[in-house]
Amino acid sequence: MALVVRIATFNILHGRSPEDDRVDVDRLAAAVKTLDADVLGLQEVDRDQPRSSNADLTAVAAEAMGAVDSQFVAALAGTPGGTWMAATGDEQPGSASYGIALLSRFPVVSWRVVRLPALRGRVPVWFRGARAPKLVGDEPRVAVAAVLDAPDGQFTVACTHLSFVPGWNSVQLRRLVRSLTGTREPLVVLGDLNMEPRQAQRVSGLRSLASGATFPAGEPTRQLDHVLARGQVVATGEAEAVRLPLSDHRALVVPCGPA
Repeated sequence: MALVVRIATFNILHGRSPEDDRVDVDRLAAAVKTLDADVLGLQEVDRDQPRSSNADLTAVAAEAMGAVDSQFVAALAGTPGGTWMAATGDEQPGSASYGIALLSRFPVVSWRVVRLPALRGRVPVWFRGARAPKLVGDEPRVAVAAVLDAPDGQFTVACTHLSFVPGWNSVQLRRLVRSLTGTREPLVVLGDLNMEPRQAQRVSGLRSLASGATFPAGEPTRQLDHVLARGQVVATGEAEAVRLPLSDHRALVVPCGPA
């Protein structure tokens, strides 16, 4: 009988709850346990940030889910409101940073970090309900991919958090998928892609394994978080958009298995 693998993605808002505006690492740990994911992609992850009690949120989540392998990749180094710059991957241990993480209950055979194209300068963006566009910039974006050694065979998972700027997130998603050409399949790409399902599938050339509105968390109207795939993998049950006691996103979790 084929093994069912629970795959999940969650933008954790650096562990903060909009309800009380606090970061509670025990609350984060309990939320991760609730998901019971075998493979988990996290976005908006703090490491050694004062606003999150200088905790390593990846380590908190890894312990909570029983991950045997995990990797945090910084997109930004420094503290928000202070020194806040693009991360290079050469930051000193213990320095404040912010980015994404991929965690797995299966051993990781290899890791790959992909730094995505950065938006240069500020561009006009229309926000819902606004009467005029607003000039905005964007932060650096990264992805982390791993080849996992699961009981039914090896497969690749990539986690990312793409730009909120329309069009630019498509550029980044195409670049990510192209960078994974030739990797071990099945391939699963997950994360907060900041785009709707139809666009995500069209731009990536991948198919969706999970459908469910994830944003905003209280009364979600849009699916910004995705689990996309190529190769011999299918959803073996219904996906669930899980509301947890932190973040402005719902987590998206789906059971998967070999096609």
